[in-house]
Amino acid sequence: MSLSHPKLLIIQPSHYRSKTDRTIFKTRRRQMVPLALPYLAALTPREWSVTLLDEQLEDINFDAPVDVVALTAWTLHSPRAYDIATEFRRRGVTVIMGGPHVFFYADEAAEYCDAVGVGEAEPIWTTMLEDAAAGRLKKIYRATPLKELDNLPPPRYDLLDLKKFGPFRTFAVQSSRGCPFVCDFCSERFYLGGRYRWRPVNQMVDEIRRIKNKGSHFFFGESNFGGKKSRAMELMEGLVPLKIRWSTLWSSNLCLDTDFLDLAQKSGVMHVNIGIESIDAETLADMKKGWNKTTRYGEMFENMRRRDISYSLNFIFGYDDEDPDVYDNTLRFLEEHKVPAAYFNILTPTKGTALFDKMLKAGRIIDPEDIDRWPGQVCHIWPRDCTPGQMEQRIQRMYKSFYGMRSIFHRLPFPKSRSDMASWILNMSERRMAFSSTGNNDFDIY
Repeated sequence: MSLSHPKLLIIQPSHYRSKTDRTIFKTRRRQMVPLALPYLAALTPREWSVTLLDEQLEDINFDAPVDVVALTAWTLHSPRAYDIATEFRRRGVTVIMGGPHVFFYADEAAEYCDAVGVGEAEPIWTTMLEDAAAGRLKKIYRATPLKELDNLPPPRYDLLDLKKFGPFRTFAVQSSRGCPFVCDFCSERFYLGGRYRWRPVNQMVDEIRRIKNKGSHFFFGESNFGGKKSRAMELMEGLVPLKIRWSTLWSSNLCLDTDFLDLAQKSGVMHVNIGIESIDAETLADMKKGWNKTTRYGEMFENMRRRDISYSLNFIFGYDDEDPDVYDNTLRFLEEHKVPAAYFNILTPTKGTALFDKMLKAGRIIDPEDIDRWPGQVCHIWPRDCTPGQMEQRIQRMYKSFYGMRSIFHRLPFPKSRSDMASWILNMSERRMAFSSTGNNDFDIY
């Protein structure tokens, strides 16, 4: 294949509803405008004609007149991505693939595609497209991580139909990659380039200013917004004049920093997700997450509440030394502190982590190749004190209790502010998930 004016279709695959139900998950409208599709389009040389397709919102025309199909996928999307690749290749279309899944499963993905890209897109994307157009693709392209995140192109949102994302759409943006912390269960630091890096503040502010006429809500989709506090403070200073509302993820220690929180409030923060993981100090030590100070959780929550910052907490259950009462104790803790929202997760040893290696060696993983392939809260390990099914039932029970109406009315204040309303909306959404007919805690449904 040698092309002078090639046509590229970039697809974000959906996923199947379960391992036994191969119905493709679809939705009529998303609230979050994705970043991967328009950003890959921005990296694409101008001689290419580019079309973007989010399969959750649109059906795929496998007979579309395209020369190259590019798939970007998490492991959850991989079974569907492989089926899409097979269909296009059967029609003689070249297929390339990248994303977090490929970082850990490059050889597997290469069996279904003409080429795969491992790591960050910037160093290899143009080369892959040039080789595809010239008919000289290699099977695997491995990127050298970027040293700095300087002069990244603005995402091409002009190629998306923004009407499909609703009037109150939130734009996903990224101001940093990587994380300065090393938790034994987290694999993000590998496929995000390892070292913590951040974009120049002026470039990040300019990008948000350009997007603002399309919507004023933003989500900083990164591992740790405050990974370098001084830089995060500088960025928030730059956000103040823009008068936007934004959400993100940051570490628990920042909830004890009143100067940081004051500036976050001033710059328009609305909701923060925090990985506190456990209310037990010994469990946190096992996770290599000793900077979470259980004795100061109450102070953290009060600091957020005083500044009208909505927040949600992530928990992980299934560590060997957990107290059997940790599930009930956690629910009581959350109600006592009137925590706005929480997510309850089963310990999952993802590929590449120290936890994965340790549990695999001990024969504690049920099926290593099945991890993260299907939606919902699935127990992939043999727990120490119960069966995998019992562990799943414990988590489902926690969701139903926490998002029951009695708990919601007890925890949440009357909605007087945007942050209060954000907490109510999140609780109603999670309640529908918790009490859905599937009952498998599939966050993507709502």
